Amino acid sequence: MSVNASLGVVRRPIVLCISGMAGTGKSTLSKKIAKKYHLKCYSGGDALKELARDEGYEVTGEGWWESPEGLSFLERRVGDPQFDRAVDSKLLGYAKLGDVLLDSWTMPWLLEGGFKIWLMASFDKRAARVADRDKMTFEQACGVLREKESQTRAIYKKLYGFSLGEDFVPFNFILDTDNLDADQVFAVLCRVIDNTVCVF
Repeated sequence: MSVNASLGVVRRPIVLCISGMAGTGKSTLSKKIAKKYHLKCYSGGDALKELARDEGYEVTGEGWWESPEGLSFLERRVGDPQFDRAVDSKLLGYAKLGDVLLDSWTMPWLLEGGFKIWLMASFDKRAARVADRDKMTFEQACGVLREKESQTRAIYKKLYGFSLGEDFVPFNFILDTDNLDADQVFAVLCRVIDNTVCVF
């Protein structure tokens, strides 16, 4: 709890979760939302990249998960849950501190409480965005997305029993981003957060 001295009001710590499949813009959006609301931002994907780097993988920037190195580490995670369990434990610890934003595929299911947002987009739209971002053909983007998402779903189904991208029960708000640009998505989410999360 924190106190707004000018209003004499006690404010509850904010815990936001933003989730969505690759190509929905969740990571970029998470950073912008966290900055606007003065939240610490923690990314499950970034934490997994650090573990991959520790294991000797050559980790690069955005789009790494769709690269051969990223897909190789993903395949290793399918057979060894230690990496995902370690990251999820760390994110749950951050959530307890409050005033955080978690960019994660697992936290909406594992975390009690918090405000959970799912960004939705069609497969073709997401593939087109990934192709543009990673400078590959649309067909290549479709292939790597299918492989990545099949493996990722298998990991979380085995570990936690939920179906990523198919089970929306934990979410407080779902936004279809197909016909919205990044600024429009940001504006919509800010209105939602202002009217729900940031209410004393």
